[in-house]
Amino acid sequence: MSTTRSTAAGKVLEVLAAFDREHPAQTLSEIAQRTGLALSTTHRVVSELAAWGALERGEDGSWHVGLRLWEIAAGCPRTQILRDAALPFMQDLYEATHENVQLAVREGTELVFVERIAGHRSVELLTGVGTRFPVGSTGMGRVLLAHAPPDIQEEVLGSPQRAWTPHTVTDPRTLRTQLDRIRREQVFVSDRQLSESTVAVAAPVRIGRTGPVSAALGIVITARGASRARALREPLLRAAYGISDELGRRTRTTD
Repeated sequence: MSTTRSTAAGKVLEVLAAFDREHPAQTLSEIAQRTGLALSTTHRVVSELAAWGALERGEDGSWHVGLRLWEIAAGCPRTQILRDAALPFMQDLYEATHENVQLAVREGTELVFVERIAGHRSVELLTGVGTRFPVGSTGMGRVLLAHAPPDIQEEVLGSPQRAWTPHTVTDPRTLRTQLDRIRREQVFVSDRQLSESTVAVAAPVRIGRTGPVSAALGIVITARGASRARALREPLLRAAYGISDELGRRTRTTD
């Protein structure tokens, strides 16, 4: 048994971690099975979380994440400032392209999507707000990886890469070359790397025009419209520069 699981807080975290995009609602038995906790322990932890508002029970008896957790997560300073600065530019970018517009940050060797704007005619995505992927799996992730600390890059490049599609680049040497090109050119076109039906165009978002990379901004289009990718570079960069300038201004204001 792990040290984390042996503590009361550890059991709470185990239960909360059982909920994800693939498992948004679960019965008590399913939670116990996914966490490896005893059913009686699971019942006690779930009851306490429900009383506090972290979990809610649906009409069918299954449990899902409660509104209280969303309220707390919405106050995360790292994403709140970023989202507030980025949303006006993301909205302008969407109006100019009518395609999926996404914002993501890196956490360790993973990519976390923190905001998205999409129209009803936009291509369907595997990604969504709050979802995580290995940082090397997506176009936005590779932009963030290109600007990550050397130890993070080596950890990712030294690990096996999942081939999501027949087009996914997994060879470490090729990935290194790709990361070098991203640093030079700023904009990266990810052609069917995560899904055979989508192409992504991504660019870094900095704190100020020349500051450290804070996030990645991306547009995702259908692979059938891949010829549009080059035309999307300029509006994408313009939006990324705008967000970077706004983040720089807000950072100077709070210093």
